[in-house]
Amino acid sequence: MYQRILVATDGSTLSKKAVSSAIALARLSGAELVALKVVPRYPQSYFEGGLALAPSDIAKIEKQWATHGQAVVDGVARSSAAKGLSVKAVVVKSDLVSEAIIATAKKNKCDLIVMASHGRRGVKRLLLGSETQQVLTHSSIPVLVLR
Repeated sequence: MYQRILVATDGSTLSKKAVSSAIALARLSGAELVALKVVPRYPQSYFEGGLALAPSDIAKIEKQWATHGQAVVDGVARSSAAKGLSVKAVVVKSDLVSEAIIATAKKNKCDLIVMASHGRRGVKRLLLGSETQQVLTHSSIPVLVLR
């Protein structure tokens, strides 16, 4: 069935449910699992009077985000390994989350992407966006969306 499954996680409760489902599906199909956490870059403000941080402070914040991201995927790897699965833990820095998910799935030759959807509607969806919708729209790889 599936040979390699990418599960995108942000460490949230809803995302953890998607991880559990991905682990179960990988066990059933004998697939390898790729656990992915996309971490953003620190937003730069170019407006006059904006709060500007020193480059060293920005680097420190980005390092904290990357460390947290690594802890999230390492947790997925531990849970998966405990169930006998082969797991690759990946942290990618990108402001374009959906593009990073798709690119990582292609790079790792995944044949399924598993991710959660918060199910936002209306104004919340307009303001906060939907990375899941972007992945669904632009991915040539099948996507399993869980809520």
